[in-house]
Formats: sequence, C-alpha cells, structure tokens
Amino acid sequence: MIWRFRLVLFLLLFSLFVVIIRLFYWQVVKAQELYLLGQSQYGKDIKIVPQRGDIMTSDGFPIVTNKISYLLFANPKEVKDTSATIQTLKQILDIDEASASAQLKRDRFWVPLKKDLTAEEKKNIEKLSLSGIGFEKQYKRFYPEASMSAHLVGFVGKDENGDDKGYFGLEGFYDRLLKGKEGRAVQIHDAVGRPILAEASSDTKAINGSGLKLNIDRSVQFMLEEKLKEGLDRYGASRVSAAILEPVSGNVIAMATFPSFDPQSYQEYSEDLFKDPFISSLYEPGSTFKPLVMSAAIDKELVKPETKCPICVGPYSIGGYEIHTWNDKYYKDINMIGVIQHSDNVGMVYVAEKLGVDRMVDYLEKFGIGDLTGIDLQGETAHPLPPKNIWYPVDLATKGFGQGITLTPMELLNAFSTIANDGIRMEPHVVSEIVTPEGKKIKIEPKELGRPISETTAKVMTEILVNAVKKGEASWAAPKGYRIAGKTGTASIPIKGHYDPNQTIASFIGFAPADNPRFSMLVIVDRPTTSIYGAETAAPIFFRIARNLLSYYGIPPAE
Repeated sequence: MIWRFRLVLFLLLFSLFVVIIRLFYWQVVKAQELYLLGQSQYGKDIKIVPQRGDIMTSDGFPIVTNKISYLLFANPKEVKDTSATIQTLKQILDIDEASASAQLKRDRFWVPLKKDLTAEEKKNIEKLSLSGIGFEKQYKRFYPEASMSAHLVGFVGKDENGDDKGYFGLEGFYDRLLKGKEGRAVQIHDAVGRPILAEASSDTKAINGSGLKLNIDRSVQFMLEEKLKEGLDRYGASRVSAAILEPVSGNVIAMATFPSFDPQSYQEYSEDLFKDPFISSLYEPGSTFKPLVMSAAIDKELVKPETKCPICVGPYSIGGYEIHTWNDKYYKDINMIGVIQHSDNVGMVYVAEKLGVDRMVDYLEKFGIGDLTGIDLQGETAHPLPPKNIWYPVDLATKGFGQGITLTPMELLNAFSTIANDGIRMEPHVVSEIVTPEGKKIKIEPKELGRPISETTAKVMTEILVNAVKKGEASWAAPKGYRIAGKTGTASIPIKGHYDPNQTIASFIGFAPADNPRFSMLVIVDRPTTSIYGAETAAPIFFRIARNLLSYYGIPPAE
C-alpha cells in the first residue's frame, strides 16, 4: 500500500511541476509574443502622429507652421453599397472613382480614400452619415509667407516608409527636433473586425516637436529677396545669391537665392533648385578673396599698407604662365592700398609670394577656408585645401588673387566677417533658440572659432577696404556720407581646362558702418549678361541693400 501511495504522490507532484514549467513558459518566456498575437486578433496597432514644430523669425512670426487636414478612410467590410458610396462622395470631393472602387473591394478593415481634406469637406461628409467612412486628423506644413526663405527652411517630404521627413535647410538640419516623437495605440475591434472608435488604448503618448526661433529678421529678409529678384532681371543673370551676417555674433540676419521654389509644392520644381548654393555650391571667388590674403601678409608683418610693389610694372611671368591685371593697366611702385583699390592681380602675386605656401595655407585654415563653417543648415559642403607639398609656384600666385581655389559663398563671408569683428571668427547660426513643447526656451549662444588675425591688422585692413569703396571701380554706386568697407570681385569660370572669357561670377563683399559694423554681406551674380564685372552688377545690388539696411537700423551718415 505504501508504495502505491508514494507512486500516486510522485505522479501528482510531477504533474504539478510540469504545469508550473508550462505556465512559466507561456507567461514569462512567450509573454511578449502572445501579447502581440492577442493584439493582432482584437486590435490594430496605430501611430499617433505628433505636431511638427513651428519655425519663427526673430519677431516671433511663424514662416513655417502646421495646418490641420484630414485623411478620409473606409472599412470595406462595413460599406453597404460601394457604387452608391463613391457617387455620394464625388458630389463633395474630387475623388478618383476607379481607385476608390478598387480600394473598397479589398479584403481589409481599413483603406485610405483621399488625403488633405479641409475641415469644411469633413463636416459635409459627416452630415451624410455614410456607413464605414471615417477620418484621421493630420498635420500639413503651411507657409504663411509663401516661398519666402525657401532655401533657408527647406521642405517636408516623405521617406522610404512614407513618413514625414525634413529635407534641406532648417527642416533637414533640425528634423529630429522638429518632428517630435510618435505615439502608439491599439485600435480595438469588435467580434467581426469593426473598429470601436471609442476604444483606443494608448501605449505611448505622442510628443510634439520643438519649435525654432530664428535670427532671421523678417523685414530684412523680405527686402533682400526683393532686391535680388530685381537684380536677377536687371542684369540677366542665371542666378543671384546673398547673405547678411551680424559680424560680432555670427547671426544670419537674412539669406536668399533666386531662382527659388515653393516649399508648399516642391514636387513641381526641379531638384536642382532645392540645394542652397550659398552653402552647397563651390566657386572661385576672384578678387573678393584678396582681402584675406592681404590681411594675412599684413598680420605676419611681411607687408605694410605703404609697401610698394616692385613687380607691378607689367604682366608677370611665372611657371610658363603670364599673369595680367583685369584691365591690363599697370601702376609702377603701387602700394598695398592701391593694390586692393585697383584690384591688381600682379600686386597680389607679390603678396602671395611674400607669404609663401606654408604661411598662406596656415592663415587660410585659420580663416576656415577648406572646412565647413558649422552653419545650422542641411547641405553645407566644403573643398579641402590641397596639401602644401603639391602647391606649384603658379598655384600660390593665382590663389593670391582668388583663382584656382574653390569655396562656398558662406565660407568666404564667414572668413571676411573676421575683419569686421576685430579679427575674431564666429560660427554662423540661423537659429537663435529652440522652444520645447513645454515652452522652455533654449538659447543658442554665439560661438568663437578663433582669431585668424590681430585686432590691429583688422583695423588696418578695414581702412584699406574703405578706401577701395571710396576710390574703386564701384564708388559710383556707394551711398554718400557712409564709411563702408568692401571689395568687388569678377571671377572667371573654369570650363574644360580653361577659363571662359565671356562668362563670369560677379560679386561684392563688404560691411558697414566700417567703424562699428552692424552687418557684413556678400552678393553674388552668376553669369550676368549685361556686364561681366562685379562693379557694374553685384556692387549696385549690394549698395541698394546696404542703403536700406542703414536706414532700417537708423544709422546716420558719418561724413
């Protein structure tokens, strides 16, 4: 009897042990898998899309915000009469009958019919009480100022999964901050698969995106775009670009390029227009590069403003090449002030040779040439400076006057602004602060990137540039009574191993007022047809904008 009792007890304990092991397997090991399987049987995992953050100008005006729209969907299993439903919807919406019919015949509980419905359209459809028809709230990017600042803001498109994603400009650079974090919920179904709209259990809440407040001055941005559009037409150019910085902080006050595009309907434009050439396109800067080379030589005490050029009596031969001035005029014993005033290429060869390759490269690197500026816009590029050991004498000579070297306009403007800021280079920034969904403001502080030249050198170079504006080729366009520091540029365009004699990139770079700079600016006119020279195309645009800025900031004439 005892052995029978023990056998039964053993069997019972063994069975209990098997049950416990099995329960542990289902409730612990397979718990997550069973949970997901159960969800799939009685509910559908749905995304809760957050609201994308606004982008505002310095005065708090939203140049990019969101507009609520609705997605019209249907449950084909609940639609009683497919044909009648479609015909009824067609009375209110411009809906594709064939596409809608195909969707409603699918063996699904949810199919999309039409997106971007207005609140009025939604209201009119709801009045019809159509069975199996529903709506999902969506957020669509809206641009109150239309295409203003298009290259700056970029646009929102779709990624490979069909989700919203920012491309180019601010939308691309700050995409993760702007888009927020998706939420997840389970849409409960009844026994026959119909969604119970009141039963959506939220697993994770959506977190709205952060907003951006910019350094962009809306009035200045509007004025800049108007002047650039006028210049594009007046000078028959293929493209015009400009940016305005605050030298002391690196803040981007305004920036634009034309032709442009409309971010609301970006699909209708060529992809070539999406990249901002001011940060993405490389070009040879020509004479606007000369102030950097000259300031390096002055800073190293290799030349002084009164130093005379001993080789400026005529064309200069080097490495089998003959270098001329832009107008084939030569000034014997011209000093460094005159070299910048007359934009003398031969004079700049003299300066470059005084510097030498090692010092030239060292100073250009301090100015940030060949490197990204760090501007907070998606798409910035840079072309590294060639290694010192592959510079030929002719390379040093031509780079001295801005040919044979490629950079972006932002690289040049950022480096040139160092002269306006007492020799200190700042990191350029478009955004001034980030505004969290809770309303907390995170300030983007100005960032120093180094001191390429001394304060003394910066002031000396400023006076040389003021003289260039007063007595140079573009003096006729400058506003009277103001001390403006600047330099024209007319760069040849390299084509298949040589330079095109008939097409140029004309430019003007400068800052004002010279004694206490409020702004620095670079204007570029690509392939003007009325004149190839910067003094006759880019300079007039620069000074028209500068005149407006001086008035806008309430700065009186100094003379």
